[in-house]
Amino acid sequence: MALTRFRRRVVALTVLIATVVVAILVMVSHVLLSRVTDTDALDLARTRAEAVAANVTEVGGRIVLTENNSEALDEVAWVYADGRLIDGNVPAGMVARVEAMAGSGRSQTATVGHYLLYAREVPVDGHHVMVIVRVDLTPYETSEQHSLTLSLVLGGLAILLAGGVAHLVVRRAMRVVHEMASLADDWGHHEPGRRFNLGAPRDEFGELGQTLDRLLERVDNALADERRLTDEIAHELRTPLTVLRGEAQLAQLSGEPVEPEAVLSEVDRLNAAITTLLHAARARTDAGTRCDLLSAARQAIAGRAVEIDFPAKAHVAVADDVVVSLMSPLLENGLRHARSRVWITARIQGEKVVVDVLDDGPGFDPMEVDRVFEAGVTGGDGYGLGLPVARRIAASAGVEVRAIADGRGHVEVTLPAV
Repeated sequence: MALTRFRRRVVALTVLIATVVVAILVMVSHVLLSRVTDTDALDLARTRAEAVAANVTEVGGRIVLTENNSEALDEVAWVYADGRLIDGNVPAGMVARVEAMAGSGRSQTATVGHYLLYAREVPVDGHHVMVIVRVDLTPYETSEQHSLTLSLVLGGLAILLAGGVAHLVVRRAMRVVHEMASLADDWGHHEPGRRFNLGAPRDEFGELGQTLDRLLERVDNALADERRLTDEIAHELRTPLTVLRGEAQLAQLSGEPVEPEAVLSEVDRLNAAITTLLHAARARTDAGTRCDLLSAARQAIAGRAVEIDFPAKAHVAVADDVVVSLMSPLLENGLRHARSRVWITARIQGEKVVVDVLDDGPGFDPMEVDRVFEAGVTGGDGYGLGLPVARRIAASAGVEVRAIADGRGHVEVTLPAV
């Protein structure tokens, strides 16, 4: 339905543009044709006037025409000498206008009804001679009307053709998009790994297919990561649950009370893992957020034996709860692997604030600096969830987290500065 509305809008826009263009072309062509016909009529009038003027001469002090045997010419050309008509028959409806032009003493044009009148002065010594000719404009006006009618008809056909072509082209193009959407929807239910694989894009639809392939690949990878994380979390959380169940069954069989320390230890480990996962799920970033990095770091430390060396005024463009959720698993990881000391430092580098979480433990293997962020990978007695969850929180906040193999425990966090 949405594609149908889009197709209609495109066709309507095409028809509108074609109508505007045709209207402009018709008006421009009509104006140009009018000017051409006006010029042709004036040229004809001048030619007639010149032909009559060439026959005007003076004989015995009188103005006469050397050739005056054309009755047709008498109806369209008149000669006035000293204010008196000496040749031609002026129609009754034009007498006043013709005499006014003859008495003006200058060359001029006028339109009377469907006729063009042209007056031309003939230089004759001692006399005032004017030649006035008439040109019938009806053929020219008829030609203009026919041309306008033909232009409108052709313009209408052009508009219909443009609309029809646009409808066919857009319908065919939208059919490709509709088929792609249907295929993608069907793949999502039956074959999520399928891709369009249109090859190198040759047009916009090829680029769209390539973009959708990349999007589907990212979605598929994200879903695979989530499934893998869920499987690994389920596997890792079975350990404390199994211990708790074993302690309870042992107490049930032996009749002796369960050791509180063992139960509380496993419950604390289980609660820490679940809390960390909740922080990762709830971490969000909003535009315009900021926090005091020192205050957030102190909340993350929360009484742990961690040294802190931060600038007094270090603000980052990340919400404080996100910073706390990000720093807590990193500190917990450092405390778990440290021999005696854990400390964090911060430094400002341009538009970034770099936080280093350090401990004097064995550190990371250079070959494992990327793998330590995979769920379930651990170098101690933990669940292998701290670093993976920290990276997930960092990714949601636009923060970079990386492990550094420099002979000690070292995780570098790069946050955007305010």
